[in-house]
Amino acid sequence: MKAYQITGTNGLDSLQPASLADPIPGSGEVLIRVRAVCLNYRDYMNVLGIRGVTGPVPRTPCSDGAGEIVAVGDDVSNLKVGDRVVCPFMPTWLDGEFSQAHASQALGGAVDGLLRELAVVRAESLLPVPAHLSLEEAATLPCAAVTAWDALHCRGGIKAGETVLVLGTGGVSVFALQFAKLAGARVLAITSSEEKAAKLVELGADAVCNYRTNQAWDDWALAQTGGRGVDKVIEIGGPETLNRSLNATRFGGHISLIGVLTGTSGEIQMVQILRKGIRLDGIYVGSRAMFAQMLAEIERVKLRPVIDSTFEFDNAHDAFRRIESGKHFGKIVIRV
Repeated sequence: MKAYQITGTNGLDSLQPASLADPIPGSGEVLIRVRAVCLNYRDYMNVLGIRGVTGPVPRTPCSDGAGEIVAVGDDVSNLKVGDRVVCPFMPTWLDGEFSQAHASQALGGAVDGLLRELAVVRAESLLPVPAHLSLEEAATLPCAAVTAWDALHCRGGIKAGETVLVLGTGGVSVFALQFAKLAGARVLAITSSEEKAAKLVELGADAVCNYRTNQAWDDWALAQTGGRGVDKVIEIGGPETLNRSLNATRFGGHISLIGVLTGTSGEIQMVQILRKGIRLDGIYVGSRAMFAQMLAEIERVKLRPVIDSTFEFDNAHDAFRRIESGKHFGKIVIRV
């Protein structure tokens, strides 16, 4: 089968095509023909060697994918050849608490990912693709969508009438906007251009701030809430944005720390967390049970993911360059 592998730490040049043996499903496993893969910033970091690839090289990248079952192993009764399926980010985290054991099975880092034609996965991990979604759309869901769902519903307990602040226009932020509006929340958003701001409004954002022209977006968020502060923040920036997020959050509010786009360490105003009684949760995607709950809602309302662009398998490097540019709005897909 055709695949891509990370072969070193010298930037995008370390991502190389490879020819690998076709995998064979064992007992309790199925063989998937991968039809679409979706990029996350984590995948870009791993290919570049930024902050270290979490597993040894060579490593097949990319955690998010969807496809069709082409073979089933023994003791598989709930799935059949031809079924359209999507795989969770951590296939062993079926339900319950998060653990190091589940993290050690994260696709595309700790173990080989899905930027390949064929993959063997435990049958119990897989979920059916909603009928109204294409496989390209389904491939966008495992990381970004489940992360947003976990942040708002599982950890956040979102309620109608609350105000949610989302940072940026990447996959997590866009899904968070969609889910928050479905829950009856008011959504404030920040972005880097008027073009992206217009798209956010089209998706339902109630107010948008261009942080290029108004760097004090935390004060803007406070003004939008009459000085009270927002109930929830989808924090994807990390150390260079977290202090502003803390300032923008109300007393007793909730921040979901999801991304580290500005780095992994920095000076944080701890007193803000203490004084305001803010709950700060690190969100590392979610379980299969969360994924199933989210899929049921997506199917109920016929929600469609926002895809920025789609690239062919042979042009995978262009997809990584697109995420590198920061110009994307929503998810970037590679068609296998």
